[in-house]
Amino acid sequence: MARLKDMYKADVAPALMKKFSYKSVMQIPKLEKIVINVGAGEAKENAKAIDAISTDLAAITGQKPQVCKAKKSVANFKLREGMNIGVKVTLRGDRMYEFMDRLFNVALPRVRDFRGINPNSFDGRGNYNMGIKEQLIFPEIDYDKIDKVRGMDICFVTTAKTDEESRELLTLMGAPFAK
Repeated sequence: MARLKDMYKADVAPALMKKFSYKSVMQIPKLEKIVINVGAGEAKENAKAIDAISTDLAAITGQKPQVCKAKKSVANFKLREGMNIGVKVTLRGDRMYEFMDRLFNVALPRVRDFRGINPNSFDGRGNYNMGIKEQLIFPEIDYDKIDKVRGMDICFVTTAKTDEESRELLTLMGAPFAK
């Protein structure tokens, strides 16, 4: 966990400072947080789905997830305001670096036919978003104990101003972008 954090201070920050010729060390982009979100559409019929997702997400991240509720009622989706519809976790500090390390070095290589993550999923403001189709790629999840295969969205929030700076930051931190 401290490996990525130390690598940032020793290798990544000086490389970014040199490449983008920043005048101050405070301009160097940093990873601010990682948000992991699991949407649960089936939670309308099955109330236990939220508990199962929370258990899986807690095992993956090492942190208690927060349950998200519907903000508006939508008749076509049979959704009422206040119903539980998802689970999210916001990781910062050491847990964030530990999760990032496990994601890039352990989980993603376990994906079948993995050729790298999409290099075009930046939002224009220096944040990167990616989706995972199944939670089974994480070694903490026991295949026999899951009730349903679910995906998740992972958002890397950085202090970078542009996508180019953010891409360079994530590449130097070990993100396996597709060529």
